[in-house]
Amino acid sequence: MLTRRDFLERGYGLGGIALATLLKEQGLLANPTLSGDAAQSFDNLPKPPHHGFGQAKAMISMFMQGGPSHIDMFDPKPELDRLDGKDFPGEVKYDDAAGASREVMASPWKFSKHGQSGMDFSELVPHMAGIADDITMIRSMRTGVNNHGQSINALHNGSVLTGRPTLGSWITYGLGSESRDLPAYVALTDPRGLPVLGVDNFTNGWLPSLYQGTVIRPKEPRILNLDPPMSLKGAAQERYLGFVDGLNRRHLAERPGESELEARIQSFELAARMQIAAKEALDLSQESEATKKMYGIGEKETDDFGTRCLIARRLVERGVRFVSVFTGNQTWDNHANILTGLPAACVYVDKPAAALVRDLKQRGLLDSTIVHWGGEMGRLPVIQNRAGATKGDRKSVGRDHNTYGFSMWVAGGGFKAGHIHGATDEFGHNAVEDVVNHYDYHATLLHLFGLDAKELVYRRGGTPQSLIMNPEARVVTELIA
Repeated sequence: MLTRRDFLERGYGLGGIALATLLKEQGLLANPTLSGDAAQSFDNLPKPPHHGFGQAKAMISMFMQGGPSHIDMFDPKPELDRLDGKDFPGEVKYDDAAGASREVMASPWKFSKHGQSGMDFSELVPHMAGIADDITMIRSMRTGVNNHGQSINALHNGSVLTGRPTLGSWITYGLGSESRDLPAYVALTDPRGLPVLGVDNFTNGWLPSLYQGTVIRPKEPRILNLDPPMSLKGAAQERYLGFVDGLNRRHLAERPGESELEARIQSFELAARMQIAAKEALDLSQESEATKKMYGIGEKETDDFGTRCLIARRLVERGVRFVSVFTGNQTWDNHANILTGLPAACVYVDKPAAALVRDLKQRGLLDSTIVHWGGEMGRLPVIQNRAGATKGDRKSVGRDHNTYGFSMWVAGGGFKAGHIHGATDEFGHNAVEDVVNHYDYHATLLHLFGLDAKELVYRRGGTPQSLIMNPEARVVTELIA
């Protein structure tokens, strides 16, 4: 037994008691349940938004990892035509100074205006040009962190740092899912490989693992182990799962506050329900031939991305909250050979991306579904990697990174249709008009979902954490219909 002297000498005196009380009051105890606080429980049941005017119910993000060249696709610059082949007249923020040059390169592709909005598109993306009046083109995106990993993080999790929860995790944490039989957050990966940072593109970070993105594979079987073994089908499986569920619940009851354990149990339960629901959702034989043709399914260049875009539509149609559709590692990172690499990347996604918007619209889903298309950066207006070629030879050249001003488009869910927002300078290098930082973009998305960034918080070690930590973030009301 401890004497009173031992109690005080070992730090268990009034100071220690006061400290423990203070930590408890501020929510900073390592395990609040040990001090009598009720354990917090997490689930993906549907939850009401913070305010009643949120129009968006789901989101599909087509993420073009690598950095699509905005000045060759969406943002024509006559000044580059005038200065083509000459030295750039101002400062260039290179990422790769060793391969850099100051030689201006005009876009090799012709631009034209489309739709009643008169939105500009190059000949590289004729199908996206056909949905000009359904989308908002943001020409003034900015992250300002001029490398892939940091800019990917900025757009996915709100910070240049890795390990934080991604946008899909935050939205499912805030709103749950409309489907009990499918994951709330799904990642549709590219058969050519994961993007830079791998699974960090759809991680739950330090949110409970219930909110991580569930991967649906790019090839069959798209979800492994959906079918139970013959010995467990039917009633045998029901009895087995009931028995295991009882064990799990008893185990959890003895360990209150273990969110990882709770998430794993819920994942087991979801897996059982997915045996039927996921098969049905992924069965494209239910779609008409006209729909498949619209997405480019069956065509060599577009079959894969078209299939994944159609799956994304089927998932949100069935109540999935957030779907990410990825392109492969560095698909759009055209440091060299842009004359062949960029057209190939565009053909891969152009027709399916436009089809997704059209399909959602004709089914009455576009008003409640946000569609996003874009990458983590754009490209510079000067040549990179001439690699010893003569000045007139551009067969092997490319463009370096540019996170200071680039384009992406959004549609549906409360965004304006047929709208052009913001502008870069006359060279397409820096966003100079109505700038949209990554944190402004996130604030606007949350607003359209009816979520308030100040209320969408998670206490990590007692410290409130949010998707948006920058106090200057604003809802870009100019983008909202």
